[in-house]
Amino acid sequence: MSVVTNTTTIGAIDAPSRRNTELLLLAFAVAIPVFAYLNVGLAIDGEVPAGMLGYGVGLGLLAGIAHLLVRKFARYADPLLLPLATLLNGLGLVLIWRLDQSPRIQSMYKTFTPDAPKQLMYSAIGVAFFLLVLLFLKDHRVLQRYTYISMMVAIVLLLLPLVPGLGTDSFGAKIWINIAGFSVQPGEFAKIVLAVFFSGYLMVKRDALALASRRFMGLYLPRGRDLGPILTIWALSLVILVFENDLGTSLLFFGLFVIMLYVATERTSWIVMGLLMAVGGAVAVGSFAGHVQSRVAAWLDPFECLETAPPNTNMAWACDQMTQVHMSFGAGGTIGTGLGQGNSDLIRFAANSDFIFATVGEELGLAGAMAFILLYGLIIERGLRTALAARDPFGKLLACGLSGAFALQVFVVAGGVMGLIPLTGMTMPFLAYGGSSVIANWALIAILLRVSDTARRPAPAPAPNPDAEMTQVVRQ
Repeated sequence: MSVVTNTTTIGAIDAPSRRNTELLLLAFAVAIPVFAYLNVGLAIDGEVPAGMLGYGVGLGLLAGIAHLLVRKFARYADPLLLPLATLLNGLGLVLIWRLDQSPRIQSMYKTFTPDAPKQLMYSAIGVAFFLLVLLFLKDHRVLQRYTYISMMVAIVLLLLPLVPGLGTDSFGAKIWINIAGFSVQPGEFAKIVLAVFFSGYLMVKRDALALASRRFMGLYLPRGRDLGPILTIWALSLVILVFENDLGTSLLFFGLFVIMLYVATERTSWIVMGLLMAVGGAVAVGSFAGHVQSRVAAWLDPFECLETAPPNTNMAWACDQMTQVHMSFGAGGTIGTGLGQGNSDLIRFAANSDFIFATVGEELGLAGAMAFILLYGLIIERGLRTALAARDPFGKLLACGLSGAFALQVFVVAGGVMGLIPLTGMTMPFLAYGGSSVIANWALIAILLRVSDTARRPAPAPAPNPDAEMTQVVRQ
């Protein structure tokens, strides 16, 4: 009885300490982007930018409100996740504002409107969504009840861009829908819903998938009735790739399922099978899908591709973008050219969304790019730590799935920009311009915080047993 009471007291003392740590880290997470904003203004105009105070106050208000609500509704949650997300979001706003100042980008549009104010608005909506998730999702285990509903919602979200009149085409990829004049990327929200579905499904089926299997050429294959949903997921990812020309979402979709299968069953054969199916599907679709072929050609040799590609085609645009990206990274070197002093705006189209990591590579160099990768790695590490600490199997799988989806997206975008894999149409979480991306990723952080709060919350002390106390008195 006394041991449990002491444990509870220690947990209560640790919670304010964690919150104070979070507050201190949040102060740095706001100060660093404000300092970067100042650097950009001095580099471009030679004077303190006029909007620096408003930007600092806006970012500080968002971070402060989020901290107060986390302290109230998830007081035991991981203290690093919110400051890391705030820092990345703040630096993303600075990079977008830096590209807004480019005369080259401004000359491309007859009526140029800066994207940084809109991104600040989207960030505010994302933080509001973050707080709503914490407010209404009292227990992450409630999501388990909606396992198959989540599957249906995810399928609808992924197929919405194919609806005539609703979906829009952007550089050959159909990944957007237009609602009341706003462009929405449903795939960003689908990754969260899919993680919920996979967690609920694998929690029930993991024993069947791990134990009831047949050995074939060194690989363990599940029974046919258990293999059906896996083949369905693979086929659906191919459908997305074929009809939407969206390599990124297909990789994220299928890769997320393979990762969670491996975590749930601890079978290495799932990784091998997943890689074989992913490569097979990509090769099959790439043999006839023009959009995928142009991306592969730009990946293999963008300079030769630029010379041979027909002008004003998707292939010519893709090759031109990749040549500029390569030159941006080359110009950045080890320490970069300095904020506001690069030429990554030559990428022009999607410079502040798909290719914003090229601006990081040029103006902050290899050191800055590695620092951003480290920040993303810390978010992933804290998510996996939350999965290890979770007390229920659904929470473990959910935290692992969300962390895996986040990691896959970072890898696919950074790998595509740096030439490791063919480029996809996805955006760097928190860093790139895009309302759907920043809102969805704030919701992802909120769910991780909820799982973390449940995992770290001290166990309640057991109720006193009157019969045991009476027995003790009689013995005395």
